[in-house]
Amino acid sequence: MSKGVVITFMLVLFVLHQDFWLRDDATLILGILPIGLAYHMAFTAVAAIAWLVTVRFAWPKYLVEEENEGNEQ
Repeated sequence: MSKGVVITFMLVLFVLHQDFWLRDDATLILGILPIGLAYHMAFTAVAAIAWLVTVRFAWPKYLVEEENEGNEQ
């Protein structure tokens, strides 16, 4: 995964986090949960997965190698 993909995805998450399209919507999900809150619950899950994928596939390899070298000494 390239650095550009990660940066682009994080910028998309930044824009989606603004949530200006649901601010005046009074719709309730399951009769109790405001749609804005439900949106942010889903957004939080997506952001957590995005960071997990970023750390898993875009973490700099030299940091892991330095840590392994430090443990061997």
